[in-house]
Amino acid sequence: MELVDEMLRGDVLSLARLITTVERDGADVPRIMKAIYPHLGKAYCVGITGPPGAGKSTVVDRLTAVIRQQGLTVGIIAADPTSPFTGGAVLGDRIRMQQHYLDEGVFIRSMATRGSHGGLPRTTGGVIKLLNAFGKDFILVETVGVGQTELDIMENVDTTVVVLVPEAGDTIQTMKAGLFEIADIFVVNKADRPGADNLVTELQMMVHLRCEESWWQVPVMATEAINNVGIEELCGQIEKHRQTLEETGRLTQRRQEQRRREFMETVERRVTDELFRLIKHDEELGQHMAMVEAGEIDPYSAADEVLRPGTLMASWSRQLAKRRPTS
Repeated sequence: MELVDEMLRGDVLSLARLITTVERDGADVPRIMKAIYPHLGKAYCVGITGPPGAGKSTVVDRLTAVIRQQGLTVGIIAADPTSPFTGGAVLGDRIRMQQHYLDEGVFIRSMATRGSHGGLPRTTGGVIKLLNAFGKDFILVETVGVGQTELDIMENVDTTVVVLVPEAGDTIQTMKAGLFEIADIFVVNKADRPGADNLVTELQMMVHLRCEESWWQVPVMATEAINNVGIEELCGQIEKHRQTLEETGRLTQRRQEQRRREFMETVERRVTDELFRLIKHDEELGQHMAMVEAGEIDPYSAADEVLRPGTLMASWSRQLAKRRPTS
């Protein structure tokens, strides 16, 4: 594909156009992913997540500055709520990261969640791959403000940073939330506010009590991102976590799990799409659906009938035969 070739040669406009195609889940997405696959593997991906108002955008902004000082390039994916009027991201690229907008070593993309409930748009994984193939050294992924179950971030990144603030609520809520389970690094941001020291201490105690992994002790860090306090130390902890993952072989393991999950989700989505199409166009499968809808048969018995050896494949074969052009 010409657009992919141009992107791989470093054309930013082509990258932006490909991201738009992936965001819209266009028909060309499988071909795009196949074309860029041999060029993946260089980038290290860091997720920044936490409740609303924790200062995640500022943390990302300051982290980017530190990484750029090291001469490394950065791709930023910022998930935003979806506009009810346009369907796009509520906040724009220029507003979020103004100091980096004209930096050629930084690419910023705001993405609307588009109804996703996992803190990230469903197409985030594809956009990460595009930035990876483009040659970015680091990819920073910022979620929307998340709650207890919105944990897609851990399935897409190598290191997960959970950002909290002193006034975010009691630590029991934090411990109950799934955020505690996914954190590789805890950050108490806005640490100049009252209660920050107590939150840091309580998080450290919970980490100590609940940490079952001897290979990595989850650090709890205090930052004032707006004042650039603690950001270099955070960057150092991210690098330390990366080194530990590599030395223990867990980075390879995490990425294998991500690829396995992506494979299963892709197969499941395609099989589901094909099944709906078959039910719509095949008379026998359509009858089963009609009987379920009418309450004449329970869904489990209907599923048993559809999945009986030969039934589904026979329907598939009939539909394939209808698609073949006649000579």
